[in-house]
Amino acid sequence: MPEPVESTTPWPYVSPGIPDELFEQLPGIPMTKRETRLLLLSQLRLQHDTILWDIGAGTGTIPVEAGRLCTAGHVVAIERDDEVASLIQTNCDRFGVKNVTVVQGSAPECLAQLPNAPHRVCLEGGRSVRDILRQVWQYLLPQGRIVATATSLEHLYAISETFAELQSRNVEVVQSVINRLETRGNNQVFTAVDPIFILSGDKHS
Repeated sequence: MPEPVESTTPWPYVSPGIPDELFEQLPGIPMTKRETRLLLLSQLRLQHDTILWDIGAGTGTIPVEAGRLCTAGHVVAIERDDEVASLIQTNCDRFGVKNVTVVQGSAPECLAQLPNAPHRVCLEGGRSVRDILRQVWQYLLPQGRIVATATSLEHLYAISETFAELQSRNVEVVQSVINRLETRGNNQVFTAVDPIFILSGDKHS
């Protein structure tokens, strides 16, 4: 059984929502912001023993948060760039998360090499979202769930159309609208976090 999260980590709390600045980051590498991350985690509907694939894991914020929640489960973080994959591992080590496996590879080609079929899939990136969704659907366990993000109308349409093609059930679409209070000089102003679409759908058989 994976070891419990150590209290010496930078975020010694059970609740998710680790502040962005506590993660190691690299210039130009995308990071799922805290508020958006909380929406994604709620849509994933994780359980303590969930097997989760995170495709296009970026900085590794979702694998870290999910690994802390699924203490008897396992998270596979997939990232094609070796430097970014190393960053994910660094953040897992930083927060004492032991149940995340980082796979350096491109989806959907690398999916056949993964050892365990997933209960949940978080799709945060990829070169061909349609192909990835179709392949992931083949591996997803019955009653499984996919949560995907889109930052453009093209990706939104591609994901929603592929969900329809796959006859996914209980499809939901949420758009985040988030503002943060930030200090700019002598003033405090509200700054918008880039909006994102979050789509989710279930596989019933």
